[in-house]
Amino acid sequence: MERWSAERANNWWADQRWICGFNFLPSSAVNFLEMWHKDSFDRKTIRRELGWAADLGFNALRVNLHYLIWKHDRDGLMERLNWLMDVADGLGLKVVPCLFDDCGFEGSEPEYGPQSDPVPNVHNSRAVASPGRAALLDQDQWPQFEGYLRDVIRTFRADRRILFWDLYNEPGNRMVFEATGSRSYEPDFSEASLALMKACFEWCRTEAPVQPATVGAWATPLPGSQDAPYQTQIDQTALELSDIVTFHAYWDKDHVLGFIDHLAQFDRPILCTEWMARPVGSRIEDQLEVYQDSNVGCFQWGLVKGRTQTNLPWPSELVAAHGGTADRSVWFHDLLDETGRAYDKAETETLRRALRSE
Repeated sequence: MERWSAERANNWWADQRWICGFNFLPSSAVNFLEMWHKDSFDRKTIRRELGWAADLGFNALRVNLHYLIWKHDRDGLMERLNWLMDVADGLGLKVVPCLFDDCGFEGSEPEYGPQSDPVPNVHNSRAVASPGRAALLDQDQWPQFEGYLRDVIRTFRADRRILFWDLYNEPGNRMVFEATGSRSYEPDFSEASLALMKACFEWCRTEAPVQPATVGAWATPLPGSQDAPYQTQIDQTALELSDIVTFHAYWDKDHVLGFIDHLAQFDRPILCTEWMARPVGSRIEDQLEVYQDSNVGCFQWGLVKGRTQTNLPWPSELVAAHGGTADRSVWFHDLLDETGRAYDKAETETLRRALRSE
């Protein structure tokens, strides 16, 4: 199976309503390993929080799976994913599964089993990569990675509950969030990430899903730079291989407008699969209308404040690199507290108005 033609991709998009969604981890899970593990898959919380999302008007959610759950409990993962999609479908929410992920902000390798409590006062302190940065570099494990991706896609390749497949989140991201509140970097493993990303598209197309497949471009220039966005080899390859264009944009309105203009050259549907970080100017009140008016789908990061602590800011130097200030009095991500109460009622009303108009 070849990459979708632009015509096929645009016809697919014409059949969709405007997509406005969120990235989902239940408030009771510290990372995606904890979310999907048989002993901590929290059906009650997931059902409640997806209900709150539907009440706000959202129509889609993006959620990461984890290779280690499939490796140790394949049938359990499939049952739990099917259950989540049933709940989402009953609430009018399409699902975007994400299969691999290089974001290992904890700085240690993922381990199957109970997860540690969050590091106090650190944003997303227990985020672990999938399959893990060390596993990524072990070629002997790649046949298992192929088995995982192909098995999941084969199982749900014609499922109407799935909007599209996001094959790999932020390939090459080697950042670590330190307990001190600073950031550091692991040695560069982008060559392996690039190779795995290319393989993901090949494996996916062997299974011929009816849904489009994509990997989001995510590397953007620093403030004041005149460089075009998404120019790394990984991002360029992702844009060349994806059926639909997806990107990440934790930036202010003017930057986002420029990113959309830049990506329009591909003449394919465009969706931002990560956005919304208040202290860096990525805000609902002035950017939701940009996405809606441009017919660009969007998935904000976070729904309910919880164990990921994504209401707290990124490391201060990372916030500054995006033109903001790490103000802990302002929630970084997330819309609701654990009781379902809105952090900012004006934001949630903006969402409801925008989605009622569709």
